[in-house]
Amino acid sequence: MNQWPVIQILLPLIAAPLCALVTREKFAWALAAIITWGALVVAIVLNSQVLEQSPISYQLGGWAPPWGIELRIDSLNAMLLLLITGIAAVVITAARESIRKEIDEEKIPLYYTAYLLLLASMIGICITGDAFNVFVFLEISSLSTYALIAMGRDRRALIATFRYLIMGTIGATFILISIGLLYQLTGTLNMADLAERLPALHGNRVMQAAFGFFILGVSIKVALYPLHYWLPNGYTYAPSVVSAFLAGTATKVSLYVMLRFIFGIFGVDFSFEVIQVQHVLMPMAVAGILVGSMAAIYQDDIKRVLAYSSVAQLSYIVLGISIASETSLTASVVHIFNHGLVKSALFLCVAAMVYSVGSSKLEDLSGAAKRMPWTVAAFAVAGISLVGVPLTAGFITKWYLILAVIEYGWWPLAMVLVISSLMAVAYVWRVLDYLWFKPMSEKVAAHGARPPRTILIPAALLSFTCIYFGIDTGVTLGAADRVVQALLGATP
Repeated sequence: MNQWPVIQILLPLIAAPLCALVTREKFAWALAAIITWGALVVAIVLNSQVLEQSPISYQLGGWAPPWGIELRIDSLNAMLLLLITGIAAVVITAARESIRKEIDEEKIPLYYTAYLLLLASMIGICITGDAFNVFVFLEISSLSTYALIAMGRDRRALIATFRYLIMGTIGATFILISIGLLYQLTGTLNMADLAERLPALHGNRVMQAAFGFFILGVSIKVALYPLHYWLPNGYTYAPSVVSAFLAGTATKVSLYVMLRFIFGIFGVDFSFEVIQVQHVLMPMAVAGILVGSMAAIYQDDIKRVLAYSSVAQLSYIVLGISIASETSLTASVVHIFNHGLVKSALFLCVAAMVYSVGSSKLEDLSGAAKRMPWTVAAFAVAGISLVGVPLTAGFITKWYLILAVIEYGWWPLAMVLVISSLMAVAYVWRVLDYLWFKPMSEKVAAHGARPPRTILIPAALLSFTCIYFGIDTGVTLGAADRVVQALLGATP
């Protein structure tokens, strides 16, 4: 039982190259599915252990921190592990049929290799207690993501990958510079040790420079406006199941890194009183909410609508972080979890449509509900959750964010949140209008058919969770409350 933390990383890390050696795609899929569902089981076990004895500390090689490398699991990353492995398991179930239509046959085993490497790296980012290993796993994550996006048959995927590579490299470089400055300043890379040493150095210019480099680098990784340039094309031209996996997990891991460093390493006092990072993050978040929502309204591709929607939704989370109150942080933590479920559900529904019709263009999918009623119904359920309709998961975040800004008397900011919700209604309704009420397109008439159950059932399952967690809020809000208490207490 003591080995569960390292097993969580080793399972997908060892299985990844084995998938590349398998010549038949069904065996590669079976191996990837077994490992991914196994990782979910381990995440459930670790979460139950954290509830009993938080946090869990695992010393690699028996070397005690800060000299040795530590794996550390607490209430924040235990919750994120459940999200990552849960979405990975559901998406891998739908992946087999979907990628046959969107990836060349000889590349399919390599797809599963990159998929497992991405899963292993995101798990590693979450549970490592070493700042430098955060960068190492970020790089593995980025390289795996580049490969997954580039596997699409659309040549525009290569351009999207190149843009992501440039932006991702810049972001990772800034994060590495920040970690290097912290090491030069303190002589340690262990996060818990950094949290103990840095409070005595608040006036140090090197520490201030490290914080600046980190914020810029992680903002690129989060796709915070106006540093979101890589995200829309990446989500649009990647294979559909890749978009479903990335939208639900990748940016959420980057948000975790932002939370961990700002609150757990640099500390609340330094971040919000000495540096006053809220004056940087809040305007960028507000701009991202408005610009992302407005841009989503005018897109002609469902994937692109959802991509720009992600820019807006991620900005909600950053806005909550920038306010840094208990209510706002609760909203951010809950939305990390809920938005991951909602956006993966929406992209899996799109994957089902692309499988049947061969396109994600709105005009090509016009009238698709007549041939794929259950798929469009699942999309509608996840869509109303994205809008924030009461009794859906998306409502909780917006309610708590509005409460947070009202606590400070920021009524103009509350109006921004209301306006952005109306914009979300506009772009979600526009998509549903095409799918339900427009005349059937030639592509739907010629190729439209019910997608395989292996794609539809996972999509419907995630859509159901959007309703379940909107009604039974005790699970997510209870977990978020523990996380927020730890963050504001600067527990690393």
